[in-house]
Formats: sequence, structure tokens, C-alpha cells
Amino acid sequence: MNIPANTLIVALVVLFALIAVVAWALVQHQRTVRLKRRFGPEYDVAVAEFGSRSRAEAELSSRETRVSQLKLVPLSTADAARFTQAWKAIQGRFVDNPKGAVAEADQLVRELMFKRGYPMGDFDRLAADISVDHPLVVCNYRDARAIAVLDQRGEADTEQLRKAVVHYRTLFDELLEERPVPAPSIASSNVAVHS
Repeated sequence: MNIPANTLIVALVVLFALIAVVAWALVQHQRTVRLKRRFGPEYDVAVAEFGSRSRAEAELSSRETRVSQLKLVPLSTADAARFTQAWKAIQGRFVDNPKGAVAEADQLVRELMFKRGYPMGDFDRLAADISVDHPLVVCNYRDARAIAVLDQRGEADTEQLRKAVVHYRTLFDELLEERPVPAPSIASSNVAVHS
């Protein structure tokens, strides 16, 4: 069977083009799966905000790149204790001054972000940066901020203010990254065993 050279060349070009299209689609699918896994519900928020999957994925990838260049650091034990005490004080003042407590909670969360290494900027930029490593709680930050804005306009009631503080607390706890210190095991303690 003799196949003309031109037909063979065209068939090979079509085959390579088809392989390239399939490879591109596979890479795009893997990117989508990876971003959905990394960002969780934030992926869907980005798609809704940017109006398309490709634009949302470009934004999420851009966030990853930007945050990977930050020098995020854990808190020292002393700083964690200071922030924890400050939070307890805010909660204690909520009953007497809910509006003030919300403003203080917002400020404390911003201070905590800055101390951890997030650059200070506008709210949308902070929320985007937080979404990279804390995608499950960034919605709390947005909800708290929305209530704080309502409060600034005099439109938030006490229950909404309480919810704002709860939302700020969720993000606060995540950013604080307090992990329980395991109790020493018996084998590692200096307990003498007598027979």
C-alpha cells in the first residue's frame, strides 16, 4: 500500500495537533483540580466574581505567586500570648460596647496579619492574600468586614455585631496558629520505676 507523502504529512500534522490539544486539555484539567483542592469554596467565589473559570484560575494562580513571595512567619510564644490577651479583652468589652468591639476586632486581626508577614493594604487585597493559605476562613473575614461596613453606616444591630466578632474570631484563631503542646510521655519523663 502506497500512501502519498503529502497525505502522510497531513495525517502526522493532524495527529500531533490532536495530541497537543489533548495534552493542553489535560494540563488545564489538572490545574483546575489543583486550584479547587487548594482553594476549596474560594474557587467558586473567584469564578463568580471574575465571571469565568479561566479568569478566576488566573487570579488564583496570581495570588499563589504573590503570597509565595511573602515572608510569612509564625508568632513567637510571647506574641501569641499578647494577641490572645488582647482578644479576650475585646470579648470582655463587647457587652458594654459592641460597636467598639467590632472595630477593635478588625484592627487586631489586621495587626495579627501584619505581624505574621502579610503586607498591609486594602481589604480586598488582604482577603485575597489570606485566601491562599486560609481558604476555608476567608469567607468569615469577608462576612465580618461586611457587617463592620454596615455598622459604620449605622445599619448593624447587636446580633449582627456579635456575628462579626465571631467571624473575626474564626480568622483570628486560624492566623494565631496555636497548637496544643503535647504532654510529655511517661517514657520521656524522669520518673524512676521501682521494682
